[in-house]
Amino acid sequence: MYQLHVENMSCGHCVGAVTKAVQAVDAAAKVEIDLATKSVRIDSATPLAPLQSAIADAGFPVTGAA
Repeated sequence: MYQLHVENMSCGHCVGAVTKAVQAVDAAAKVEIDLATKSVRIDSATPLAPLQSAIADAGFPVTGAA
């Protein structure tokens, strides 16, 4: 499980774009997004780096990870 802080998310379209980017790397990943806190929780066996890159490539900078 990864907890990320992701900038530039403000609407349902953003949620869909981030979810799609993560699932393009790992189709089985479970993604939970809270727009108010700009947090993205990802349940995936994939290493973090390619997931972060996919989100950033979709136009949403990852500014923190826990």
